[in-house]
Amino acid sequence: MNTTLLLNVEEQIVIVELANIRLKGELVIPANAEGLVLFAHGSASSRYSTRNHYLAHVLRQEAKLATLLIDLLTKEEEAIDQRTKHFRRDISFLSNRLLAVTDWLLANPCTRHLKLGYFGADTGASAALLAAATRPMAVQAVVSRSGQTDLVSEALACVQAPTLLIVGGNDLPIIAMNEDALANIPAFNKQLEMISGATHQFGEPGTLEEVARLASRWFKHYLKASDSDARDLQSMLLN
Repeated sequence: MNTTLLLNVEEQIVIVELANIRLKGELVIPANAEGLVLFAHGSASSRYSTRNHYLAHVLRQEAKLATLLIDLLTKEEEAIDQRTKHFRRDISFLSNRLLAVTDWLLANPCTRHLKLGYFGADTGASAALLAAATRPMAVQAVVSRSGQTDLVSEALACVQAPTLLIVGGNDLPIIAMNEDALANIPAFNKQLEMISGATHQFGEPGTLEEVARLASRWFKHYLKASDSDARDLQSMLLN
């Protein structure tokens, strides 16, 4: 696996080469960062997702965490997916791409010292949970927004990382599958948060901001704080 970094003042444009494909992403590492959140995009979303750019900004500003937004599909694969919706539902494929990027982060001198977390949305959340189950020693925390957790139901029993499941209060099918997921995830620290008035995309006023608040607290504790502080997180989330 070859990698190239093109450095700007604040942003590193990451190119990860796997066999005959190239994945491009945006890596930002704030000063004194202790953790990094890798975003797993879902459905037809890409690293240009305005929602994930907003969430990444909050994680950098509020929790002082590094962020990596990267396309898990090549441009050619994206074009196919737009027509067939093939890749967005192939969770094993997306998870393997996510694991390849994870391997790069663990090997890269700029990022290998950072505790790693995944943020996944929709089918990207499924890929993140599957990847976390595959690499329990590498992934320190997972946050899922509107996760299609039924797509990885068999893998949930192997998820050891502290996991926060965020769903919209009006997204009834997703609520049901995430309730099942919470029961099946064996991680000691796990939480399901329902945001009142929110639908699947969290486009209602204030709802995405609440996602950012919850995710920021979760990652800040599990990627930066001591273990004793992390144990108190569930009670803090309710305040």
